[in-house]
Amino acid sequence: MRSCGKWARFSQLMQKKEKSFGIQMLSVQPDTKPKGCAGCNRKIKDRYLLKALDKYWHEDCLKCACCDCRLGEVGSTLYTKANLILCRRDYLRLFGVTGNCAACSKLIPAFEMVMRAKDNVYHLDCFACQLCNQRFCVGDKFFLKNNMILCQTDYEEGLMKEGYAPQVR
Repeated sequence: MRSCGKWARFSQLMQKKEKSFGIQMLSVQPDTKPKGCAGCNRKIKDRYLLKALDKYWHEDCLKCACCDCRLGEVGSTLYTKANLILCRRDYLRLFGVTGNCAACSKLIPAFEMVMRAKDNVYHLDCFACQLCNQRFCVGDKFFLKNNMILCQTDYEEGLMKEGYAPQVR
């Protein structure tokens, strides 16, 4: 078995729009009345404030309920469910839709890196030839025959035995 560096694609499972919300960073105008922070209920006197969920926030007050990361720093999107405000990673970890690995049939967490071949999704460790267990590295050819991932050697041996036509993926 060969070991390879990180080479997988991210599984980008789309989340329903009603669960994700944008975050805007706004400059506070000196001539406007200070707005109240939805997190701490104090007036926002900072130079910048965040607007999310139709409310205003101090940059330090808009945090993920699980990991406490500052949501204005990790991206422009936050997620809500069960009265929690979450970063993308924690939202997916807690509520993300998972799928099953086509090789081992075990669940794949929604935030985990995966490999795909047609409609099949695989754990990185499971993405190997299903006859000889050879792992694939970037640039390696693999073949999909009857929903089985095959290395070039096993595929060509099958061609000789069964006479099926090659389809490089």
